[in-house]
Amino acid sequence: MEELVVFLGSLFLLLFTGMPIAIVLMLCCMTLIWYIDMGDIAYQLSFQIVSGSDNYILITVPFFILAGEIMKEGGISEQLIRFAQAVVGRFRGGLGYATILACMLFAGLSGVAIADVAALGGILVPMMAAVGYDKARSTGLVCSAALTAPIIPPSLPMIILGVTVGLSIGRLFVMGIGPGVMLGLSIMVAWFFVVRRDNYRDVTKVPAKEMPAIFMKALPSLLLPIIIIVGIRMGYFTPTEGGAVACAYAFIVATVINRALKLAQLPNLFFSACKSTALVMFIVGGACAIGWIITMADVPSSLVTLIGGLVDHPVALLIVLNIFLLCIGMVMDITPVTLIFAPVIFPIVEAAGIDVYYFAIIMILNLCIGLLTPPVGTVLFVGCSISKLSMVKIVKGIGPFLIAEITFLILCLIFPAVIMAPASWLGAGVK
Repeated sequence: MEELVVFLGSLFLLLFTGMPIAIVLMLCCMTLIWYIDMGDIAYQLSFQIVSGSDNYILITVPFFILAGEIMKEGGISEQLIRFAQAVVGRFRGGLGYATILACMLFAGLSGVAIADVAALGGILVPMMAAVGYDKARSTGLVCSAALTAPIIPPSLPMIILGVTVGLSIGRLFVMGIGPGVMLGLSIMVAWFFVVRRDNYRDVTKVPAKEMPAIFMKALPSLLLPIIIIVGIRMGYFTPTEGGAVACAYAFIVATVINRALKLAQLPNLFFSACKSTALVMFIVGGACAIGWIITMADVPSSLVTLIGGLVDHPVALLIVLNIFLLCIGMVMDITPVTLIFAPVIFPIVEAAGIDVYYFAIIMILNLCIGLLTPPVGTVLFVGCSISKLSMVKIVKGIGPFLIAEITFLILCLIFPAVIMAPASWLGAGVK
């Protein structure tokens, strides 16, 4: 129990200093190595960082990051926005509905919420401001709708979670389709009421004769997530190979079909993807070291002792774990939380008889909400940089959509069929 106190105490103390999360993880690891006297601190830390990051499946990370960068610069954003407007723009407040749908569609290409906000926010926020939307509300809508990206496949958090706890990434992808779509629909429901409260009346009508051309332009982009999911699920390629397929397909769409990406832009894209990959892998390395030392310090056993009595009460266990994840998600990003706590939590969940794939979706959905909450809401920071508004204003704009997303999470907890039924229909239910 002392080791658990040292681990959590050093972790949260260092987090509140404002240091980068990767450095926090490494210092926390060093503290535990010193406390339980595991020998040479520098050697143990460096060895665990390198060996923990040496995982073949993690090659998927740079592939999907690069594919997202190519899509972002390859004219995809404008096509998806135009397609979304053609589908839902005819309703009152149509640009808001189009924003949500565009974020859902781009989610199937990027797999990262920040990429959704960065790629679409710069276009959509000025468009919404031009038709009279409140800027804070517009930014809040984009940020909220971007949370579909870690749920709708291909999802980078799902890849990291699958690697961390040994779950099938293909099955996780399929299971994320239903909840991802329903999460987007829940935001649309919230927007329905916001439109009437704020008295928005904009409508975007696209002539019927233009619809086929708009659809055909967007079709190559819309096919990417289908190709990846079907390919992995049917065994045509592994998740790692799927990342390479995504890069190749994105390159062809951006250069040959859209002709929006020039070869001269590739060095900058590669450099940007390398920076993003380095950031993720730096965190992965620190989290792997933490995972090793908390195992050596027998921290999981202490946690089991602490909440082990709930194993016989799955509902109570789910409530406690979700409260914990909501709280931890407010101060840590989704990747480090997954890497640090998933190996500890999942054995307890499995012992309680809870389907681990169901809980995986719940966990990712829960942690996504943390991306919208201060003080470490990474999606909020991107929204602030795009709109040039303070975090306080954007948080107020997010309010109705955050309530809708938390309500959806609660519904998934009360009615597991919300997640499991669509998964069964798609061939990824309980086996």
